[in-house]
Amino acid sequence: MCIKVLTFNIHHGRGKDKKLDLQRISNVIRKTDADIIGLNEVDKHFSERSDFIDQALFLAQDLNMEYVYGPAVSIEKPGEKNKRQFGNALFTRFPIVKSQNHPFDFLPRIMEDRALLEVKLRIGEQEVTILVVHLSLTPFLRQKESAFILKKIKDNITPSIVMGDWNMSPVSKTRRKVTQYLKDVWIENNLKNKGGNTFPSDHPIRRLDYIFVSKEFEVIDSEVIRVDKKASDHLPFMTTVKLTSE
Repeated sequence: MCIKVLTFNIHHGRGKDKKLDLQRISNVIRKTDADIIGLNEVDKHFSERSDFIDQALFLAQDLNMEYVYGPAVSIEKPGEKNKRQFGNALFTRFPIVKSQNHPFDFLPRIMEDRALLEVKLRIGEQEVTILVVHLSLTPFLRQKESAFILKKIKDNITPSIVMGDWNMSPVSKTRRKVTQYLKDVWIENNLKNKGGNTFPSDHPIRRLDYIFVSKEFEVIDSEVIRVDKKASDHLPFMTTVKLTSE
């Protein structure tokens, strides 16, 4: 079974042209025909910047997919009906078995909060673990966050996919540590470790968005999606993988 997996930092739907257009994000995702989509920087009733809408719900309905939302930031204010939230989301064509959100609180209220979204899917007869991540810009916090993720990877016994905006370079210690346990899908198809740049979207010079898979997956292809460079400040990144019997 071949599966298309997409990771995309959507910048709460605001593109490089400064326009807020969540429908444009949905159109980009739809054109990829991805089966599993991990999104970063997704707002839920957050502020005027995204018209206070539940962006994950909007996208799930527009794409006709199941979804899970995992907030990294949650703000409650007296008199407001909804929590203001900002975080990660996963969308899928496959049945969702269960999910858990893991907020990182290593330095609460000092830096922007981050979180890890963990989702179990049923793909055929196999249960698969999907982790959607968005790591800190601060190296000290990023090391702590990546250590937490690596423990999850090492403790997990199901086939796994980890994706998101890692805010790291391809030659970082963090990426090297992750690839001791998982395959970097871009490197599987591009052995020189060049390219794969996703940021900034209008002139991508940095590789920040990654998809890693466990040994049970054969990597068929991987590509940076360039169908609409204005939709977000990041370009989407997609891989096609095949779940094997390893």
